[in-house]
Amino acid sequence: MSQNTSDTPQSKGGRRQIPLEDFFRNSQEAAYQISPDGRHLSFMAPYADRMNVFVRPVDGTEAVRITSETERSVAGYMWADNQRLLYMKDAAGDENYQLYGVNLDGSEPQAYTAFPGVRTTLIDDLEEMPDMVMIGLNRRNPEVFDPYRLNLKTGELTQLAENPGNWQGWMTDHEGRLRAVTAIVDGVNTQILYRDTEDEEFRPVLTTNFKDMVNFMEFTPDNRYVYAATNLGRDKVALVLMDPCDCSEIEQLYEHPQYDISSISYSRKRKKLLSVYCTGHKEPVRHYFDAEEEALRQRIKAHFLDYRYGVADTDKDEMHSLIYVGSDRTRGMYYFYDVETDTATKIAETAPWLHEEDMVEMHAVTYTSRDGLHIEAYLSLPQGVTMETARNLPVVVNPHGGPWARDTWGFSSEVQFLCNRGYAVFQMNFRGSTGYGRRFLEASYKQWGLKMQDDITDGVHWLIAEGIADPARVAIYGGSYGGYATLAGLTFTPDLYACGVDYVGVSNLFTFMSTIPPYWRPMLEMMYEQVGHPENDREQLAATSPALHAEEIKVPLFVAQGANDPRVNKAESDQMVAALRERGVEVEYMVKDNEGHGFHNQENRFDFYRAMEAFLAKYLGQ
Repeated sequence: MSQNTSDTPQSKGGRRQIPLEDFFRNSQEAAYQISPDGRHLSFMAPYADRMNVFVRPVDGTEAVRITSETERSVAGYMWADNQRLLYMKDAAGDENYQLYGVNLDGSEPQAYTAFPGVRTTLIDDLEEMPDMVMIGLNRRNPEVFDPYRLNLKTGELTQLAENPGNWQGWMTDHEGRLRAVTAIVDGVNTQILYRDTEDEEFRPVLTTNFKDMVNFMEFTPDNRYVYAATNLGRDKVALVLMDPCDCSEIEQLYEHPQYDISSISYSRKRKKLLSVYCTGHKEPVRHYFDAEEEALRQRIKAHFLDYRYGVADTDKDEMHSLIYVGSDRTRGMYYFYDVETDTATKIAETAPWLHEEDMVEMHAVTYTSRDGLHIEAYLSLPQGVTMETARNLPVVVNPHGGPWARDTWGFSSEVQFLCNRGYAVFQMNFRGSTGYGRRFLEASYKQWGLKMQDDITDGVHWLIAEGIADPARVAIYGGSYGGYATLAGLTFTPDLYACGVDYVGVSNLFTFMSTIPPYWRPMLEMMYEQVGHPENDREQLAATSPALHAEEIKVPLFVAQGANDPRVNKAESDQMVAALRERGVEVEYMVKDNEGHGFHNQENRFDFYRAMEAFLAKYLGQ
């Protein structure tokens, strides 16, 4: 592609080229939380290029760093009480998270679950039980998690139940008592077990096929009934009031005609269900059950009319909140909101070096699949290009991972970086993407490389038919399942793409399912129903495993992989690269020995995107 001779390294095609590092460096400050008493703010910020936890008074600016991780960023943290915080970390991306605690001034650090090869999950913060939290550990058996109460003062662990091998989830009531369990039975059925008190044994109250969903979200204030998300007898997941003793539905509280519900808001202070939320195509959908909550949110919205906002955290009295404010063109800001005075005070920008006017809009678009499904998608265009002037652009098609997840409208560093380099970026919620109901989800089962891939292909054809994409300059890039979709696209539609980037993606469906983490094994029969059975569906899985059809790929490929990936084993990338190199196809291969399922260390992100930038420039001509 010819270039304007007046271009400089910082200006290309009339647009300012922003340094790559600005898109992918650690946030200046992020993950803000407020202490239960509302007196301190905590946040994550860089130290030695790793994200660590800091604390400062609400009415001050001096922050104390209370963690000192240098090998890997803190994976997550929370306030245990007004004096102590808990945080998680893993080793080199192995996802065996361990739990640690430290006081708000950095004193008395303690390792609570530093057990090699053991993964810790948080079940409940046990707000009503001082110095206690409830966690899950797969210490006894790597395949299953047992629930424990952890005494944060002494470090003592008290096992609450022994997982018989198929229990997958837990639920507590408002007093912190363990009342319900979700389990997998017969491989593909799910079961809810329930008890009225912790002195009783759990008893089965509902058994359904895994395609039927009943998810207890919150107990009612009296701990008698539950607010549950369910698709029983319906297509969309609705919010209902349910009796946990037998899972009988008492009342449907809310159902949206187009989208599943995804979360609820409940006031611990007022002991009241406040609202229910759905993820829409662009605008969120929120239905209120409480007039006071609706009025409060309208007051908050008045401060941020041109932005999307969310309540990131509140203190125990619910009189002070942290508000996260963002859009498709900013990584976001945090405000401290005082309910009584209706004042919003800005406390942080996550990436002040990225300017909103230099970022591009994410357009919410739709197209129709070849078999008539309505597909919601997002199209982002290079700076200065509008939907009306978008013609013959180089495009990076970016299918999401999961695959039972979804893309949403909002800011993406990847998208903004690629658009800044002159590419359009196209993301689509192909069948199986979550939030669109049972039929849309089930339409993806056993369709890896088949109809799921057709949805991606149909999106590319739509872009070409609309004149937006230059058919000779379309790349495909994705991570995890998106990496599989990249390999499938190059294998099964070899003339559609100019090149591809596979980031920790699956290449062989047989080896993928034989190397899953041990704690996925109880769900293996379910995966067979969703993806395919290695014996009963052998012919189909062989036909849709890109590594077994490497001879079909004829365009360049860039592969990136973490050596310690517990979900997509490094062998998935190794075999794909070996098969292509044997056939003379150009393959770049990047392996990071201190990473797992995706690159989290800042320097590794820089390396990956720098290599991607050069790769796309070489084969898409930017």
